[in-house]
Amino acid sequence: MSPSPSSSRPFDRAHTDDLMGFLAASPSPYHAVAGAAQRLEKAGFRQVEEHAAWDGESGGKFVTRGGAIIAWYVPEDATAATPYRIVGAHTDSPNLRVKPVPDRGRHGWKQIAVEVYGGTLLNTWLDRDLGLSGRLSLRGGGSVLVHVDRPLLRVPQLAIHLDRGVNDGLKLDRQQHMTPLWGLGDPHEGELIAFLAGEAGVAADQVAGWDLMAHSVEPPAYLGKDRELVAGPRMDNLLSVHAGVSALIAAAQAGTDAIPVFAAFDHEECGSESDTGAGGPLLGSVLERSVHARGGSSEDRARALAATICLSSDTGHAVHPNYAERHDPDHHPMPGAGPILKVNVNQRYATDGRGRAVFAEACERAGVPWQTFVSNNAVPCGTTIGPITAARHGISTVDIGVAILSMHSARELCGAADPYLLANAMTAFLRH
Repeated sequence: MSPSPSSSRPFDRAHTDDLMGFLAASPSPYHAVAGAAQRLEKAGFRQVEEHAAWDGESGGKFVTRGGAIIAWYVPEDATAATPYRIVGAHTDSPNLRVKPVPDRGRHGWKQIAVEVYGGTLLNTWLDRDLGLSGRLSLRGGGSVLVHVDRPLLRVPQLAIHLDRGVNDGLKLDRQQHMTPLWGLGDPHEGELIAFLAGEAGVAADQVAGWDLMAHSVEPPAYLGKDRELVAGPRMDNLLSVHAGVSALIAAAQAGTDAIPVFAAFDHEECGSESDTGAGGPLLGSVLERSVHARGGSSEDRARALAATICLSSDTGHAVHPNYAERHDPDHHPMPGAGPILKVNVNQRYATDGRGRAVFAEACERAGVPWQTFVSNNAVPCGTTIGPITAARHGISTVDIGVAILSMHSARELCGAADPYLLANAMTAFLRH
């Protein structure tokens, strides 16, 4: 199904407004998890701790671990073998992350040492006002979030007068050219962490570790004459996180045939192999413990997973008007035309014919148009958590998402209607 985009297609702009607020409030995976947890608690879900015993009571529950969150809703009539309907996503985005020894500088400039995280478009971080965010780990356990959302850092580009051939091909050395500056003078060891501790309201000597990253302080905004587009940071993949949380809450309130689950993982942009990544044990542990909490056995778990289906939601590529030759000539996803079904026969995406049918039926129930994405045969295909989830847990998985431009840029672009359409399709999937 390949409908035409429409700036007049009706949608709930309040949903997109809310997404924009979520993007701005979630500069790090830890903030995204905190924001998702807050929304779930407001909807009546309760947090359960991994180290505590779980009960088999019905209702909404969630677990957090670092930059990952898994939430689920158990209907009153659920049995130990009731299957799951899972929406998966990831909380991390490519960016610049602070190194263990951050304070550096030369030639009279104070700088912050950073490491490139994921496959970011380096040039999009040049000459951009940057803040800092993440978590500070404290002595004795515990952590605090920090979010400095004002111009603090900048990676200055070399003037064209000193590089006359820059417009013929910009080449950036990750070590030499991507170090942001944040002031004048000589660097002092501990200065950055002392500053951030003050911002977070804790004593500097209580900070024993940190996970910090830069973010653009420019807020999300509608774009275009008719405001049919949205520009903003971290749409890959907080757009799916926001839609997934919204869909889980809506499905729980409306009633479900299965146990709806929302799982958002960290570290997708660098391979998912971590204790909070899709390649780790977290999802499997939660599903197994949920079965056992309802009095189930390993046999019940196997039966439940055999009938479980997962929608792996991540952003995909809209056709680029200036580089259309990089796309498959017969598959041109467009913003405003609904979510995309992502297909790759070499299992870079997990979708098969059965998955297509499941997704199509969910969209039909929701009254949502949808599109198909497949890569140009001559262009390597990306991947996401879908194949990892399918292989690790033996769960039938379908890769979907929203078509965007400027993927992995510090600022990406999507259709203003698509987040709402995606959330509606997810809700229909989770309910049946």
